Amino acid sequence: MSEFGSIDIGAPGEGVAGAPEQLSEEAKQRFAAAAAAMAQIRREEKRSKKRDDQVAKAILQFLAKDDYTHLFLLISRLVARDCPSVFILAVLSLIDEGSFAAVQEYLQETMHKTAKEAVDENTTLLKAGTLDAESNRALIEWITRMQMVMALDPERILLSLMIDERNIDGTILQLSSFVLQEFFLRGGKDAPFDKVQPLAGSILQTVFEPFVHAARKKLLARREESQRAD
Repeated sequence: MSEFGSIDIGAPGEGVAGAPEQLSEEAKQRFAAAAAAMAQIRREEKRSKKRDDQVAKAILQFLAKDDYTHLFLLISRLVARDCPSVFILAVLSLIDEGSFAAVQEYLQETMHKTAKEAVDENTTLLKAGTLDAESNRALIEWITRMQMVMALDPERILLSLMIDERNIDGTILQLSSFVLQEFFLRGGKDAPFDKVQPLAGSILQTVFEPFVHAARKKLLARREESQRAD
């Protein structure tokens, strides 16, 4: 079992059963390799105030749209947990053009390439016949955007989402599930929430897995330091 196999994306007791089987084996292997490569070129860079302001503005513009008011509470919860705004935007970028543009610009500035330039068009995300080519590519680019953002600041992102060393706050799963549901509905596909959520969980596990071990170690070190201080 991998290090990630013992952590749940959800409140304690609310993990996503069977989620890892939702992505094809080929897709999981390709994304794992891409994450490893991006981790190698990770940069220790302070984000400029200008970029932070731009990201915050994009989120506010997203929240101002009537179609997405049901996502306001979820986004607010993530902001309250100090989840980096650019990762929230990466999640929203599948269904929102403003979020997409902000993340693309962020990646161009930090990695000098975007998800569109990094994806492998031949990756089959789900079993054959499930998605048309355009939807398949859009989802691959979405996962790649989240991976690239994660690779630039993995510990900060994960530590903001982790309840403890074994559980990740379920808010990120709920938000990702609603985003996926909206994406499929726009494409004319039936997308019941209970069917979409396992796929969202599988995708998040793929994005988080390469970085969980380091984040867990840092979380435990912080706890031990706090205990010593007490």
